[in-house]
Amino acid sequence: RAAPDTKAKKTDRMIGADISFLPELEARGIKFSDKGVQKDAIRILKDHGFNYIRLRIFNNPATDSGYSPGKGFCDLEHTKQMAKRIKDAGLKLLLDFHYSDYWADPGKQYTPVAWKGLPFALVRDSLAQFTKKVISALKAQGTTPDMVQIGNEINHGIVWPYGHVNNPDQLAQLIIAGTEAALSVDSSIVMMLHVALGGQHDESVWFINNMIARGVTFDVIGQSYYPKWHGTTDDLRNNLTALVKQYNKDVVVVEYSQLKKEVHEITFGLPGDRGRGTFIWEPLNTWEKIFDENGAANERILVYDELSRRFIRRSPPIRKK
Repeated sequence: RAAPDTKAKKTDRMIGADISFLPELEARGIKFSDKGVQKDAIRILKDHGFNYIRLRIFNNPATDSGYSPGKGFCDLEHTKQMAKRIKDAGLKLLLDFHYSDYWADPGKQYTPVAWKGLPFALVRDSLAQFTKKVISALKAQGTTPDMVQIGNEINHGIVWPYGHVNNPDQLAQLIIAGTEAALSVDSSIVMMLHVALGGQHDESVWFINNMIARGVTFDVIGQSYYPKWHGTTDDLRNNLTALVKQYNKDVVVVEYSQLKKEVHEITFGLPGDRGRGTFIWEPLNTWEKIFDENGAANERILVYDELSRRFIRRSPPIRKK
């Protein structure tokens, strides 16, 4: 069993949502409402028990090969505007660096156009500078992220080929550079290591051990859980329980969509109150969305009233030493 982590940062219990699509939906003219009353979507989520929002940020999404050619959704400026709305609503912010101009996940981690062909040392420095610039800009407007993840679903690495998982030394250097850059702006930020291995314990341990052995530090383990790729709810429970015991770290299911009640029961039922929460992925308009095509909240959102009552608003248990 792992020794107690005396330096671990405290994290609140969280029921969160990644709603990075919101500015794009609003640009298309969608107005959000709840029980017939038009409101900011962020406010509606808060009304139903959400207390944390996750945002993804790309390096230069406006580039031709980027996520949002010509428009730049999910760039720094859009992120600053969203961060302000989130904090003004009294919610906390998790910032998800993709370190790409495009989607980053286990199947693709494309190097940003601006970094292509550079020597590794320069890529590492560029990643650090970009991270510091973003966090500094958010801090300057009073919206410092409460939590930051250096890369998105990084079990196959980041910034390929430089930080491919087959080159774990360079991968670790990139994660360390991003981590140190974020903490240099605000040392209170909670740092997350995010892998997409919700039900895969052996792979989770292999990756985490390899990063720890190379000097990577983090406060929270983030997992994605989609049954199609990550197994049964038993697989999820067994993996998260074992990770908590092995690393003595808090765990967050930072992406999921289906099996909402089960995911929350597993996460908030982990040993030592180490399951700190969940983030549903893009509930405004994908998969099991909690709003209809016109932006009206539907019956699925009511699940979160119950989940919030059960897991957030009640008194948290006393952690066993």
